[in-house]
Amino acid sequence: MLKVRIIPTLLWKGPGLVKGVGFDSWRRVGTILPAVKVYNMREVDELVVMDITATAENREPDLAAVAEFSHECFVPLTIGGGIRRIEDIKGLLRSGADKVSLNSVTYVNPDLISQAADFFGSQCVVVSIDARKESDGTHRCYAACGSLPTGREVSEWAAEVEQRGAGELLVTSIERYGTMEGYDLNLISKVSDAVSIPVIASGGAGDYHHFYEALTIGKAQAVAAASLYHFTERTPLEAKMYLKSKGIMVRNANRACS
Repeated sequence: MLKVRIIPTLLWKGPGLVKGVGFDSWRRVGTILPAVKVYNMREVDELVVMDITATAENREPDLAAVAEFSHECFVPLTIGGGIRRIEDIKGLLRSGADKVSLNSVTYVNPDLISQAADFFGSQCVVVSIDARKESDGTHRCYAACGSLPTGREVSEWAAEVEQRGAGELLVTSIERYGTMEGYDLNLISKVSDAVSIPVIASGGAGDYHHFYEALTIGKAQAVAAASLYHFTERTPLEAKMYLKSKGIMVRNANRACS
């Protein structure tokens, strides 16, 4: 059985980092380079950095900035935002990213998933799915930072992007994001049942038990969180110790006891 991963998420906007609720990200929570250094010390398993304004501003990824902070990042790094072409992916990987996260572009150019998997390997390709629960109980996918409905049902879309070559999925509940009230377990479970690739649960973590629920009830293989680390005293190592006490296999848990 693979060990689960604990993954902080950083929302990168302009010169700094932001956080909010329900994708309304406005609250400044620091700058990116110090945050990367802090998470290095906290021995997280991976780090996800999303440039949340690149797509809306119709600009390419900021390769110079990525090169600067990736030089200080000693854990696997996933970068998302503004990716439209194979050249963007190549530039990010050359600048220090280990993986790229594709979202809005996949709905208008789904072939990019297959092209990226063929060029760089599926292990580099994370497809990010932002979903909202509709009035009829279904979960639908949204693009453009949760503002644009795509009409795609989440399970069907997840299965399609897996078939196209995605190596893993980052699945975020728009309504739960930033609330710290717990993941949308129904959403995570739906996607996990529809695919055989790893699913990263995102959106709503407020305590360690929410991680446990996502991994057991939701059947995720990794858990991502942002507000939990920004606005509480909780740490990734403490999360690992909690999960270990519940019988979940995690990395580096024993270091929390030293």
